Amino acid sequence: MSESIYIFSSGELKRKHNTTFFETSDGQKKYLPIENIRDIHFFGEVTLNKEFLELISQKEIILHFYNYYEYYIGSFYPREHYNSGFMVLKQAEHYLDNEKRLKIATKIVKGASGNIKRVINYYLNREKKELEDYLERIQELEEKIDITNNLDGLMGIEGNIRDIYYSCFNIITEKEEFFIDERTKSPPSNYMNALISFGNSLLYTTTLSEIYKTHLDPRIGYLHTTNFRRFTLNLDVAEIFKPIIVDRIIFSLVNKGEITPKDFEEKLDGVYMNEKGMKIFVQNFEERMKTTIQYKNLGKVSYRRLIRLELYKLEKHLIGEEEYEPYISSW
Repeated sequence: MSESIYIFSSGELKRKHNTTFFETSDGQKKYLPIENIRDIHFFGEVTLNKEFLELISQKEIILHFYNYYEYYIGSFYPREHYNSGFMVLKQAEHYLDNEKRLKIATKIVKGASGNIKRVINYYLNREKKELEDYLERIQELEEKIDITNNLDGLMGIEGNIRDIYYSCFNIITEKEEFFIDERTKSPPSNYMNALISFGNSLLYTTTLSEIYKTHLDPRIGYLHTTNFRRFTLNLDVAEIFKPIIVDRIIFSLVNKGEITPKDFEEKLDGVYMNEKGMKIFVQNFEERMKTTIQYKNLGKVSYRRLIRLELYKLEKHLIGEEEYEPYISSW
C-alpha cells in the first residue's frame, strides 16, 4: 500500500543505481521505498537533482514543500498521466457559466457547513458541551445558502459560519492556553491558530495528491477563484473535510494533552509548531486518513479514499452523469 513520507531534516536526496535515499546534513541516511510512496512532504531545506526528479516522475510521486514557517509553498506535480482534454473543457465550462459555478460552490459550502454541524453535535450530545446557541446560529445562516445568487454572498455566508464555528473551539477544548479569539493565518497568532494552519496545509496537499489520481485539473476550482494561484480545486474539496479530519484531530490532541505549549515556538511575529509538535500532528493525521468508516454501498472506506470518492462524484457532475452531492458525515 502506498504511503506518505514526511521529512523534517535538511539534507540531500540521492539516487545510486536502484537505491534512493535522503542523506541529512550530518550524514545519516533514510532509504526511501520508492515503489510504495504516494507523496513526500519536505519541511526542511532539501537538495535534489534532475535524475531524482525523473525517477519520481516515472513513479508518479508528488513532492510537497513547506517553508521554515510550515507554510505550504508548492509542489512538484509530475506530468498528469490521467489528463483528459474533455474533462478540462467541462471544468472550464462549469467555471465560466456563473449559474453552473454557483451550483457547485453552493454544494461545497453546504458540505462544509453540514460537517461543521456534525462536529458541534458530537460534542453537544456526547460530551454535553454548551453549544446549542452556536448550532442554531449556524443553522440560520445555512438557510440563506440556497437563496444566495452570487459568489460574494456565498463566500460571506461561509465566512460567517466558520467564524461562529471557531467560537466553539474554546468550549470544546476548555484549555485556556489554547483559546482562540479570532482566526489568524499570516502569521498564526497563538497555539490554536498554528494547529489549524498546519492541519489545513496537510489536508490541502493530501487532497492535491488525490486529485492527481483523477481526470480533474487542480487549477480549476469553483468556490475559490481560479486565478494566478497554482491550485484551487484542492482548496474547494478540503473545505468539506476540514471539520471531520483536521479539527477532530486538533480537539483530540489538545483535550488528551498530547499537544502542549512546549510543542510550539515563536518566530518573528507569529507562533508555530516545532519539529516535535509537527511529528505528533503528522502521526495522528496519517492515522486519521487510514481510519475506515461505513460508506453507502461500498462498505468500509478510509478517509483518504473518501476524498477520492468525492472527486469522482464531482467528475460525474461535470459530465452530466449524476448531480453532485457533498459528503456529510453520518456520525
